[in-house]
Amino acid sequence: MTPANENKPKALSAKCPICGKPAQLEFKPFCSKRCADVDLQRWLSGRYAIPAVEDDEDRDEGDREA
Repeated sequence: MTPANENKPKALSAKCPICGKPAQLEFKPFCSKRCADVDLQRWLSGRYAIPAVEDDEDRDEGDREA
C-alpha cells in the first residue's frame, strides 16, 4: 500500500514566475500547466523580447546613411 500523497507532484522551494505559487516538479519552474502555457504564449506573441542596440560596426556598408 502506498501513501496517498506519493502520487502528487512534489513542490520545489522556488516560486512560479507567473503567479508566485510554489513550483511543482512536474511543471518546473512553474506551478501548473496553465502557468507554463501562459509563459509560452507570452514568448510566442513577442511580449518577452530582448532589446538590441546596433553598433555602427555591426551594420553593413549598404545600411549606412549617406
